[in-house]
Amino acid sequence: MEKDRTPHRKKKILSVASKRQKSIKVILENIHDPHNVSAIFRTCDAVGVREVSLIYNEEKFPKIGKKSSASAYKWVEKERYKTVKECYDNLHKSDYKIYAASLNAEKNFYELNLTKKCAIVLGNEHRGLSKEAENLSDEKFTIPMQGMVQSLNVSVAVAVILFEAMRQRMANGMYEKSEYSKKELDELINYWTNK
Repeated sequence: MEKDRTPHRKKKILSVASKRQKSIKVILENIHDPHNVSAIFRTCDAVGVREVSLIYNEEKFPKIGKKSSASAYKWVEKERYKTVKECYDNLHKSDYKIYAASLNAEKNFYELNLTKKCAIVLGNEHRGLSKEAENLSDEKFTIPMQGMVQSLNVSVAVAVILFEAMRQRMANGMYEKSEYSKKELDELINYWTNK
């Protein structure tokens, strides 16, 4: 079956690609439920996050569902890692600041500057982040809660954080001008057009 290359699709691809934010990434450590992972990919696509890093050294690598991700898995790139250190070293080499979600953090995520190069790290639904992932991060944060439960579902937590990032980035005009060079943007558009 030939790919839909209508003028409408080309226009949509150009618009979405030019707003992709390569300066913010999401890192997931040992998320157990593949539905949560799929929902996170859907949120990443909605906000314009280009890449998700997946660290799996305790859980089985998830199968990302076409239906539950609403095909977002096609538009959001994946990087696999077996260790936290390897993932964090890679991010630090590219000057990303690493923010780790933690129930014990003093700082709440509204205090983070999410307009700079940053990676948001969230952990397993039951265990949270490993001590290594917390300790090697640049800063820990929490989502303020006013109810009886202490945390949100991981996919909801990612959505809350990323929409705050989008709010900050929109206020700074970061979606109005592409973060990509013309060559990078052309490569991304070509890659997407052929999906």
